[in-house]
Amino acid sequence: MAQATAASTERSVRYRWWGLGVIALAQLMVMLDMTIVNIALPWAQQDTGMSDASRQWVVTAYTLAFGALLLLGGRVGDLVGRRRAFVAGAVGFAVASVAGGAAPNAEVLVGSRAAQGVFAALLVPSTLAMLATTFTEPRERAKAFGVFSSVASAGGAIGLLGGGVITEYLDWRWCFYVNVPIGVAVVAGALLLLPAMPANRQRVDVPGAVLSACGMLALVYAFDQAATHSWTSPRVLGCLAAAVVLLAAFGLTQSRGPAPLLPLRLVADRNRAGASLTIALAMVSLFGLFLILTYQLQVVMDFSPLRTGLAILPATVATVLTSTQVAARLVPRVPLRLLVVPGLFIAMLGLLNLGRLTPDSSYASTLMPTQILLGIGVGLVISPCISAATYRVPPQEVGVVSAFVSTSQQLGGSIGTALLNAIATSVTADRIAGGGRGERAVTEATVHGYAVASLWAAGITALAAVLAGLLITIDLRKPAQAPPEQARATEGDLAPSN
Repeated sequence: MAQATAASTERSVRYRWWGLGVIALAQLMVMLDMTIVNIALPWAQQDTGMSDASRQWVVTAYTLAFGALLLLGGRVGDLVGRRRAFVAGAVGFAVASVAGGAAPNAEVLVGSRAAQGVFAALLVPSTLAMLATTFTEPRERAKAFGVFSSVASAGGAIGLLGGGVITEYLDWRWCFYVNVPIGVAVVAGALLLLPAMPANRQRVDVPGAVLSACGMLALVYAFDQAATHSWTSPRVLGCLAAAVVLLAAFGLTQSRGPAPLLPLRLVADRNRAGASLTIALAMVSLFGLFLILTYQLQVVMDFSPLRTGLAILPATVATVLTSTQVAARLVPRVPLRLLVVPGLFIAMLGLLNLGRLTPDSSYASTLMPTQILLGIGVGLVISPCISAATYRVPPQEVGVVSAFVSTSQQLGGSIGTALLNAIATSVTADRIAGGGRGERAVTEATVHGYAVASLWAAGITALAAVLAGLLITIDLRKPAQAPPEQARATEGDLAPSN
C-alpha cells in the first residue's frame, strides 16, 4: 500500500510539471501573436488589398479585444471550470488563426484577429489561475511562476523572431497557421495532464461585464489612436473621457453589486495593487523597447526580417535565464521587493543606455547591452509580482485575480507601445520641422525620437521601482495565515468539478 501511494504521488508530481509545460505553451501562443504579424504586415497588406489607414487594425483588433475582455474571461473560467475555459479558449484561438491565414480580404483578416483576442481573453486567466492553484508549496510555486513569467515576458520577442523566419522563408499566412499545431498540442495536453477544476456557480455580473469591457476598449483605443493623432485630438480626448466614465461606473457597480465581476476587496490589497501596477509599468518599457528596436534595426540599420528577429534574442534569453535560474531560486528566500526593486533599476539602466542612441550606434555597444539589462530586470520583476498578486487568494476567486493581473500586463504592453511610439513620432516631427530636410537629417531626427522615448521609458521604470518599494511587503519565508473572511470564503461554495 505504501509503495502504491508513493508511486501515485510521484506520478502526480511528474504530471503537474508536464502540465506546467502545457500552460506555458498556451501562454506562449497568445503572447507571440501580439507581435508575430508585425514584420509580416507589409506582405499581408499587399495580398489582402488593405489600405495604409486600415493596416494598423491587424494589430489593434487583437489587443483591443484581448484587453477589453480579460476580466470577463476570468469570471467565465470561474463559472464553468478553468480547464473547460482553457480548452475552449485554445480551440477557438486555433480556429480563428485558420480564418486569419486563409483571409481573402482585409475584413476577414481583421475579424479573425479580433476573434483571436476574444479567445485569448478566455484562455489567459485560466492559465494563471490553474498555475496558482496547482503549485502551492513556496519553492515549487516560485519555480513554476519563473517559467510562466519568462514565457510571458519573452513571447513578444519570440513573436518577432518567428515572424521574421516565417516571412522570409515561407509566407505571411503561416504566421497564423503556426498556431494550429500549437493549439492541438495545448488541447491534447490539457485533456491528458491538467486536472478538472471546480466551478463556482455564481451568477454573471452582466452590467459589470459590459462596463469593464467598454471601458477597457475605450482606454486601449485612446492610446492606440494617440500614436497616429495628436494627444489633444477630439478622438483621443473623447475616448479617454469615455474610459474614465465607464471605468468609474464599473467601480461603482463592483462596490454595490451582490456578485461583482471584480470584488474590490481583492484589488484594494496593497501588495496585489502594487504588484499589478508594477507589472503594467514594466510592460510599458518592455513592449515599447521591442517597438523601438524593430524600427531601429530595420529602418535605420537595414536589417532583414530574419536578422532583426535574431538580433532581439538577447532580451529573450536574459529574461528566461533570470526568471528560471535566479528569481525562481530567490523568491522563497528573500522579501519580494528585494528582487523587484533592483530588477526595475537594472531595467532602467538599460533604457538609459538606449537613450544615447544615434544613427551611428553599433549593435554590440548599444542595442545588445540594453537588451541584456532589460531582460535581467524584467526577469527579476514578473515572477515575484505574480507571486505577490496571487498570494492568499481564495480558490474560487483566483480566476478573476489572474484576469486582473493579465489585464495589467496587457494594458501595460498596449499602452507602452502606443505611448512610446507617440512620443518618438512627436519628437521626430518637431526636430524635422526645426532642422534640415535631407536624408541624413531625417534619420538623425528619427533616431533622436527613439532615444527620447527610451528616456521616458526609463523614467516610467524608475516610478515603478518607487511604487514597488512602497507597496510590496510580502515575505514568503513567513508562514501564510489566511484572514478569517478568506478562510470562510473557501468553504462550502464550490460546485462539483467539470
